[in-house]
Amino acid sequence: MRVRRMMRSGKGQVNVVMLKPFSDLARAVPLDGVAAAFRQFAARGKALAGDAAAKGKALPLRDYVPEMKPFSTLERALTLGGVAPAFLLGCGVHVEHRERIVLPPPDYSYLSGGQSAPAAAPAPTAPAPASLKSSVAALVGGFQGTVGVAVTSVDEGWTVSANGDRKLPQQSVSKLWVAMTILDLRDQGRLTLDDKITITKADLTLFHQPVAALIKDDAGYTATVGEIMRRAMQMSDNTCNDKLLRLAGGPQAVRDFIARKGLGSIRFGPGERDLQSATAGLKWKPEYSMGNAFAQARAQLAPGVRLAAFEAYVADPPDGAAPEAIAQALARLKRGELLSPSSTAWLIATMEEAKTGKARVRGAVPAGWSYGHKTGTGQDLRGRTAGYNDVGILTAPNGKSYAIAVMIGDTPRPIPDRQQLMQAVAAAIVASHG
Repeated sequence: MRVRRMMRSGKGQVNVVMLKPFSDLARAVPLDGVAAAFRQFAARGKALAGDAAAKGKALPLRDYVPEMKPFSTLERALTLGGVAPAFLLGCGVHVEHRERIVLPPPDYSYLSGGQSAPAAAPAPTAPAPASLKSSVAALVGGFQGTVGVAVTSVDEGWTVSANGDRKLPQQSVSKLWVAMTILDLRDQGRLTLDDKITITKADLTLFHQPVAALIKDDAGYTATVGEIMRRAMQMSDNTCNDKLLRLAGGPQAVRDFIARKGLGSIRFGPGERDLQSATAGLKWKPEYSMGNAFAQARAQLAPGVRLAAFEAYVADPPDGAAPEAIAQALARLKRGELLSPSSTAWLIATMEEAKTGKARVRGAVPAGWSYGHKTGTGQDLRGRTAGYNDVGILTAPNGKSYAIAVMIGDTPRPIPDRQQLMQAVAAAIVASHG
């Protein structure tokens, strides 16, 4: 809400706070009579409430209502034409010289994020290849663990999936949504990729954070927004990503972007520190960002505590996303539906230079094809991994593109087996490409 108009009278100022603009007639209403009535009502109510409490009994509602002088014909017409709709919309009137109570915005940081209604997908212009359907179904069905795979044709609009509607842990795949949110702010003119930001020791998170080696004493490490985003996307630097997350406005800002763009069944978690701490059964402490402190604290937990936290995460991940939703979001990115042309080109080019996951999907990408992607890897416990993923855009030499999401939510299979599954999906796409 915001103050749209301020009207002055001999008794002070009265502000009308409204949810949407009034008509010109309503803006001209003299509100002294209305404000005075409400002041009288409040004073009488307060006094009678005190009396009732002292006597130990409740008063009927009519006793709280003050006697009001009737409005003139003009006041009644103007009030009903302008002020009444304001109150129906939940708005209010207050006197300026009184202390104003401003409620803080709601804090949704405890939420893992819901899901938005997906944007309507374009009607497919061709059927999905039958060979790809059978291959994906066989690969997912024959793999030990919880797996979801989705492939969307950017050009023809079809989607092939197996277990594609199940929310699986994203882990660092979620850095993709942070990058999109930052680039959306760029498209709005609210920041540039050349803006400078400084990362200090206070920004450090945990696990993979190569930028930590560049932080020099109290001066920190200063670089452009674009450079920090490249580190987050290409090296999967957790500290760089969390710095960008704060720049974007926090987890809720990313959730708002996902909802506004209609990306569907994609959650966004609370940030790297809280997500990883909760998955381990810990609560984040700043000292966990230094050295091996997090691993040591995790190792000291009772085995049952760690297992319960791990199981809770994989069963209902706060950063969970459906492979189909991710594949379709990537297809929309490639088609230029989410960001400006320059931001779209920048992000895809950055993803194509990713340094992580060379033996995942990229391991089966033939010469002449390109693949821009983001990987994600969760914590291990007793041979299981909570999230082992690769999502991206695979483009053939003739320009046709496919958005891919291969997500292994929980598996005891060794890393080479996981990588072979991902490569098999890429090989099946290449084989069915026409």
